[in-house]
Order: sequence, then structure tokens, then C-alpha cells
Amino acid sequence: MNEFAWQEHAERHAERVADPDSRWFAPVARTARHALVPRWWEADGEGRWALRDGPADPVGWAEAAYSDRSLVTRVGPLHADHARPGDRPEGLPTSSATMPSLIVRMLRHARLGDGLSVLDLGTGAGGLTAYACRRLGERCVTSLDVDSYLVEAARERLARMGLAPRMVTADATGHIPGTYDRIVSTVGLPAGPALRPVVAALKPGGRLTTTLGRTCLIVTGWKLKDGAVSGVVERDMAGFMPARSGADYPPALARLLAHARTADGEERTTGRYPVLNLAEAWELRSLLEVVSPGVECAYEADGRARTALLAHPDGSWARAFAEWTDPPEVHQGGPRRLWAKLESLRHRLNAEGVLPLLGARALVTPDGVVHLSRGNWRGTLGAP
Repeated sequence: MNEFAWQEHAERHAERVADPDSRWFAPVARTARHALVPRWWEADGEGRWALRDGPADPVGWAEAAYSDRSLVTRVGPLHADHARPGDRPEGLPTSSATMPSLIVRMLRHARLGDGLSVLDLGTGAGGLTAYACRRLGERCVTSLDVDSYLVEAARERLARMGLAPRMVTADATGHIPGTYDRIVSTVGLPAGPALRPVVAALKPGGRLTTTLGRTCLIVTGWKLKDGAVSGVVERDMAGFMPARSGADYPPALARLLAHARTADGEERTTGRYPVLNLAEAWELRSLLEVVSPGVECAYEADGRARTALLAHPDGSWARAFAEWTDPPEVHQGGPRRLWAKLESLRHRLNAEGVLPLLGARALVTPDGVVHLSRGNWRGTLGAP
């Protein structure tokens, strides 16, 4: 792919992800996204990952790099740059080149301005860092990731574009060096103690833009003199990977989900609402995380048959099975009734026509606890 070819691709790409009069149009149009993602993983539709090598397929490389989609670059501990043909990694995606239109949305939420220092929390492939450097100048931009390889690879690739922002390897849930006028996180930050260093790294009067781990919620706010961040849950959603502290995520509740798949419940009932794939019902999934933090979900469909599974670290589990939209057969076990909790949230949605999350007020206290409120509703994430 020669220089003129990628520029044409990038300009057409900018037309799709930014308005013509947007200040982010030029940064997108001037960024060689393909150079940040020479190799990536693609799901094959059967739960397996296949390696894609850009230089070996320039046409496919251009199509993937200049489409408005996220490209998974790391699955479990295996980065695509280090993979061999035929490798089939297992596990969850642990890094990606974020969808460009989502990067632009997050940057807009952050309200960046000339001369303001910005921390890109979650370097990934370096796309947000590149756009911020093009807009603000590299001296204003710091990019941080827990993964030293991601940081160094992005540093080298950005340098080949003539960009030299400050690059930092650190675990943001433990300590963030420096303070910043703006912090934009493209990983889902867990509320509670892990969010405390992020709040501390924000200057008074600065602005935080982040999603909360295991939710789709984009929280934005300004730092007050007392050290808290006051803002809102935006009427916008994003599904970022949760922040991690090591090479991979801790083991999921796989055994409990497997148990839920076949076990007879301590309680058996007929559900009120059809089985759904909770992972795709973003706002409902987010509210379940607020009221029952730590729930994991799984979904299986075979023809008209649908099965949904829920599991919680305290040992609670639920299984709902039905044909198409029929009332499901529900089995539940453990100390709490997860499906009953989910159905109460779905009833609220049906009764009121809306859930209380989007547009809610948000207050992040210095200890990292997130307090949400809307009307008479209150919710808290990260409390001890």
C-alpha cells in the first residue's frame, strides 16, 4: 500500500466517522491507521480466532483498517504481532484498535482544548493518541497502558508518522504518574479503589471521560475543589474491554456457568419475559451490574431454542430456557435469585418505558466510589 493509496483511504474514512466541519476530521484524515494495525485477529463465527496479516493482503488490510470497526489485536496473552500462522488463541480479547467513530465520540465528550494536557488511558494500538497529537500537538499528549509491548509498539509506529507523545507503561488501577487537564479512558474502569488513582491524576477543574467496567456507561465530569468528580452518565454508550492489571483477565466463572447449564435449581419457576442475550442489551446489562455487581452472563441459541445463563461470585446462578418468545423455564440456585432480579429490572423498563441510567447524575468521590442518581432513584458502584 503506497503513500497516496492510504491517504485516499484515510480521507474517505474521515468522511464516514467525522463531520466535514469537525475539528477531528483532519486528524482522522491524516492518520495512517493501517500502520498501527499490521496484524489482527478476526472471529470466524464459531468462537475461534483467525490471524490476519496486512502486508500479505494489502487489499484486505486497507478494507479492514479504514472501516469503522474495532480490530482485535490481542486475545488472552497472545498479540497478533507475535502469532504464527495457524495459531488459534483462546480466551477473551485483551486489546484492540478501537472503532474510529467511537474514538471521535470519546474525544468530543472530553472537550479537549488547545494547551490542555490529555492522558489517553489505554494505549491499545495508538489510534486515540494519534488523533489527539494531530489535534493538540504531541507535547500535550500522554498515552498509558499496562502492557509494555503495546506501549512500545505504538511508540515506534507513531514515531514513523512523525509523532512523539509521552508514552508510559503503568497499571492505572494502582498508580498514574503525573496530573492532567483531561483524562480519556478507552478501557472500562472498575469503580472503587481501582478508580482512585484516576481521580487523583485529574487536575482540579479537569475533565474525566470514561466507561465503567462491566457496563456500557460513559461517565463524564469535572473535578471539584474537594477532589470529587461531578458530572453525568452521557446519553451515549460504549462497550470497552475492562481494565486489566496483568497479562490476562482473571478466570471467569466458567465452572459456575457450566453448573448452571445443567443443574436442577433450588427454585424452579416460569419466567415472565422472553429469554434474551443480556450481553447485547447494554443498558439492561449495565443496570444489573449496578444492583448486583459481578454478575457474568452467557447465551446460547440453537434454532428456536434459547438459553440464558447468569452467575455471581457468591455462588448464585440462574438458567432460563425457552422456545423463541415463549415464557421460559427458570432454574435458580445460591444465595440470591439472579433471574428474579433481572426480571424486576425488565418490569421497570416495561412499566416506565425507560431505565434510570442514561442521563443520570454521577458523582465520583475521591475513594473511587460512583454515586448515580436520577429523580428518586439512587445507585452506587464500587462501595465497600
